[in-house]
Amino acid sequence: MFPNTIHLPGNPTTVTRRRCCVLAVALAGSAAVATAPAAAARRTQEGGARLRREAEWLLREGGYVNVAILLRDGSERIEASAGVGDLRTGRPMPRGGALRAGSATKAFVAGVVLQLVAERRLSLTDSVDRWLPGVVAGNGNDGRRVSVHNLLRHTSGLHNYSIELGDTAADFERMRFRHMGPAELVAAALRFPPGFPPAAPDDPAPNWEYSNTNYVLAGMIVERVTGRHWAEEVRARVLRPLGLTGTHAPGDDPTLPAPYAHSYHRFPDRDEWVDTTVRNMSWADAAGELVTTHADLDRFFTALLRGRLLPPAQLALMRETVPMPPDFEQVMPGVRCGLGLMRQPLPCGGYRWGHGGDVEGSKIRVGVTEHGRRSAVIVANGTYTDDEHGLRAEVAIQRLTDRLLCPEGGARR
Repeated sequence: MFPNTIHLPGNPTTVTRRRCCVLAVALAGSAAVATAPAAAARRTQEGGARLRREAEWLLREGGYVNVAILLRDGSERIEASAGVGDLRTGRPMPRGGALRAGSATKAFVAGVVLQLVAERRLSLTDSVDRWLPGVVAGNGNDGRRVSVHNLLRHTSGLHNYSIELGDTAADFERMRFRHMGPAELVAAALRFPPGFPPAAPDDPAPNWEYSNTNYVLAGMIVERVTGRHWAEEVRARVLRPLGLTGTHAPGDDPTLPAPYAHSYHRFPDRDEWVDTTVRNMSWADAAGELVTTHADLDRFFTALLRGRLLPPAQLALMRETVPMPPDFEQVMPGVRCGLGLMRQPLPCGGYRWGHGGDVEGSKIRVGVTEHGRRSAVIVANGTYTDDEHGLRAEVAIQRLTDRLLCPEGGARR
């Protein structure tokens, strides 16, 4: 059963709580029975108001156009938003709207790969060349030396093709409706030599570089192993079992299903916001193509970390982490990378797990505590190319994620 939804009057906040059945057989104590729901409703109102204030803080501090947050504690979910959903019409933020998952897609794909490992249909030590012979070659690139493990952990050294797609408004408009297949994406990466040799799986501090090329290749390997496109495997192995009805791979469809908030980006060659909502995401492929919702991201990452998708051995492999470079540490102190997951220490103790996603105009951040008790999903639209604005906006969203997961004040503003 999915939770029922309670809309708080006068506040763009939604709270969900699981239905419970109460059998009252005694007349005595009826006042106490009536008081408990009233107290719960009051806590709900207070929690919603606090989350609304946090959304407004992030909107101001990060310079975003709109912000939407889902916070879950146990079985209770609260949603709040701030800003304008559409700058042209002034339409308010929708509740439960569709959004682009961006690189959070990688966690779904890594989960499928590790399911195939559990089924002994492939091994993390398999070379890319075993499944895609001759695909990774030239300019010093050698698929015989790159393992599946390297792909999932970003230790392959393969060039990130998406860097070559450009960062101006003119580049965006040129690419907005263009289809790009995985072979074309990989070929774009292979025009460059690798940044470093592939790391051994047991290297505790390997060379590391984020590259979308890794996950495009992982998606190609999934198709070679199973005979089905990576998106169909994600649908069959993850979306259907978990009931994630708001998540799909759009292919060449550039639109989002209603309702949704618009995304906007400040490109270096434009002085105003550019609406980036409608676009073909085939360029992201298995590295970032999915469309999803706040609730689906919460359910997916929580189910993953609770062991509902993987046997213990494969989940343990996914959670084996290595350090990330200083530019990541600058905004995410202590962050480490696993297989399709990232781990960050919480200021109140323990860790949060998840994987964010960024496309021009929008960013999502997901944080789930160790055993899935508490989670936060934040979507912020209105992003910047320049480093100064981008850094400030990222620091703000990271601080808020910590505050939401450390409710007793363990994180500062």
